Amino acid sequence: MPLKNYGVLAATAVDRRREGASDSPHFQIHLRDAHGTDYRAAVNVLSQQAPSELLYVVVDDFRHPLTGLLPAPGSGWTALPAKPGTAALDFIRGNLFDPARLRTLPPDLPGVDNDLADLLDHFVQRAIADPGAAVYLFGERWGPEANVPDKAFGFKPGNGVHDIHLNQGNSGRFRSDDGVYQDGGLLIHLPAEDRWVAVFLAFQSQSWHTDDTTGHTLPSTPGRPTDPADPGGTAVRIVAALVNPVGPAPERETVTLLNASAAPVDLTGWQLADQAKHRLPIPAARLAPGAVLTVNGGRGFELGNHGGSITLLDPAGLKVHGVSYTARQAAAEGRTITF
Repeated sequence: MPLKNYGVLAATAVDRRREGASDSPHFQIHLRDAHGTDYRAAVNVLSQQAPSELLYVVVDDFRHPLTGLLPAPGSGWTALPAKPGTAALDFIRGNLFDPARLRTLPPDLPGVDNDLADLLDHFVQRAIADPGAAVYLFGERWGPEANVPDKAFGFKPGNGVHDIHLNQGNSGRFRSDDGVYQDGGLLIHLPAEDRWVAVFLAFQSQSWHTDDTTGHTLPSTPGRPTDPADPGGTAVRIVAALVNPVGPAPERETVTLLNASAAPVDLTGWQLADQAKHRLPIPAARLAPGAVLTVNGGRGFELGNHGGSITLLDPAGLKVHGVSYTARQAAAEGRTITF
């Protein structure tokens, strides 16, 4: 069954601690909300299933419509319904980042700036040092545990959030945690720079093609999308969209595709999907290497001016690539957004 208590913690970072070697080491973060309630965020840095090194991606200028749906900074714990149109995270359906950018890092090594704990420490220390920084942690809550001191920071009652990673496409005994729109993540807002930083984590054993209802792995599907430069890498990508054309509705919205591979791609049966999952067939064409194709909207496919997402699907209906855009990016009439 899915996570029992999914949501987001909005708080201020107070302290952090690296955990030593154990069966499941974590990077521990001490946080406090505006009401004075303490929390601990336990962030995995090592998988219990092989391969043990985690996948990670840092988006240091994160732009996504979900940032406008978050609770107020410092407001504490907010339970989230696991469904679209809310602040709930879904790595696969939410187009939060390009999975091809995911890389692996060992959990903890001697030296500096060479492991996952170092990476997390860099951003968390930045949040601790900036009184205006707002931290958001997505995952499953535990506690409060009456009269039980926190094992890492000693505050009472014990209270916190874990499962701060992809929470679908699991295998083995972790398959029971699968669900859609219940993924974990770390977001930091730096108001002085008007910038969001996002850190997303996943286990190498998890699948990137999952059932839209259960979050379970779809059988006989490929692995996560990879860089076009890699052998077998994702060939066709969404590179631009005209979301807010000049003139009254109905507007002539467009999406531009690029074949980034070295071989032609037959687009017969391919489709685009908007944020509401309305699908638009792509004209049958053989897209040459390096060539672009501009697809006109219509047939119920709509790109809203208040932010949204665009997903590219292959003939089997599997996600090939996806992007998102914010209301700010869509505000300029007639301007093409590039991804």
